[in-house]
Amino acid sequence: MTDRVRRVLEALAAAYPNAVTELHFDTPFQLLVATMLSAQCTDRRVNMITPRLFARYPDAHSMARAEVAALEELIRDCGLFHTKAKNLKRTAELLVERHAGEVPADLDQLMALPGVGRKTANVVIANAFGQDAIAVDTHVFRVSHRLGWADAKDADGTERQLRDLLPRSVWSQAHHWLIWHGRRVCTARKPHCEICLLFSECPRIGVNAETPVGEVQSG
Repeated sequence: MTDRVRRVLEALAAAYPNAVTELHFDTPFQLLVATMLSAQCTDRRVNMITPRLFARYPDAHSMARAEVAALEELIRDCGLFHTKAKNLKRTAELLVERHAGEVPADLDQLMALPGVGRKTANVVIANAFGQDAIAVDTHVFRVSHRLGWADAKDADGTERQLRDLLPRSVWSQAHHWLIWHGRRVCTARKPHCEICLLFSECPRIGVNAETPVGEVQSG
């Protein structure tokens, strides 16, 4: 790890000491569902939807018995709700069939579930099971590219580069730091460079600082 990377990590840690996922959940299953819903939907919107969803279907066993139409009605104000409802039901069914209704703490087993991509699986194993993981969402992708930490064209490639660059012990926390910084300061358009704590470390300063870096969508 270079001195510059170390300084950036230290600055982010100091700025966001309490950074955690902003999705609300009580169980690994609830985090899995919330993260599946968060694709092309804000965490704030998901947190408005999940209380009514979990009131009726709090676990895999109950959701596996749900009608797709009932799930659609409960998540209707979430983007792509038709597809997400089908994936939620089928995922719940497979959790019951293969894992006794429990969410597996294994990346490959999670990614075998409908609607669960690498980003979603990494979020779950990091936040529900405490494993070291870097989930690359649009904020992590954008900020890491602006910092010069990655130059891959997709989320998977960016994850590999970050895993090579950063100490494993900080993977999960760095994921949250980058998300919080991306939401609050290093926004997609017109980033707030004038107040950025990373101003002196950012290679973009003075070079098209307001030009959006490509966004990424991943599950």
